[in-house]
Amino acid sequence: MSDFTIIDLTPENISEYGVCGYKDVNRHIGLRKKIDWFNEYYPKGLRIKAVISEKGGYQGMLEYIPGEYAHRPVDAHGYMFMHYIIAGFKKEFKGKGYASSLIDECVRDAKNEGMNGVAVVTRKGSFMAKKDIFIKKGFLQVDKAKPDFELLVMKFNEDAPGPKFKNMEQQLEKYKKDLYVIRSAQCPYTEKNVNAIITSAREEFGLYAKLTDFDDFNAVQDSPCAFGTFCIVYDGEIISHHPISNTRFINIMNKKMK
Repeated sequence: MSDFTIIDLTPENISEYGVCGYKDVNRHIGLRKKIDWFNEYYPKGLRIKAVISEKGGYQGMLEYIPGEYAHRPVDAHGYMFMHYIIAGFKKEFKGKGYASSLIDECVRDAKNEGMNGVAVVTRKGSFMAKKDIFIKKGFLQVDKAKPDFELLVMKFNEDAPGPKFKNMEQQLEKYKKDLYVIRSAQCPYTEKNVNAIITSAREEFGLYAKLTDFDDFNAVQDSPCAFGTFCIVYDGEIISHHPISNTRFINIMNKKMK
């Protein structure tokens, strides 16, 4: 008998549980925006599954959505698309099988809805899952994107066209000059540090950053970065593929401005 249960987060209970470690809606504007975003896409099939451990409480989550609404620059129509998975908020609750069980829930839902399979973007490092657990579950790599993003898929229908990354190089042409901070409410961390980064850009480097908020899935699917919901672009080069601290931004820019 397992020592955990998996529950569905809904518009009615998401404020109680929170997401990605954020629980206080009064403290975190990123969480408030995330909840608003969740409520918008829930009727379109967006789901968040949460792991509740008997001993540790809330210890994991998985977010997925029908591929046509994916908040990544992918063409994944006909597939269920996983945005992210977190298992074991505390170290002692890692390696308990939570992630595997969450993926199974997503696969089951995708099959029940008659989809062609399940897709996910992976990457080593912060903010995205590594590919290892998906490979163990039978996922295969079908596409790559710079610098080290991988698109994986578990197909149910082998005859169906596979998902693929969209043309991010073409989208990057829109950002050839100046400094841009691009974000979406899908990721609650995209609010953190942005104001400080914009201030540092102006005061430290004389740059007036252009803040771009992607307000729907179409905009995110036209992102110049495979992470989709956050990136920083300077003169046509992506200098961060995920949310970063203000200190990290200053260090990057000091090297660029030499």
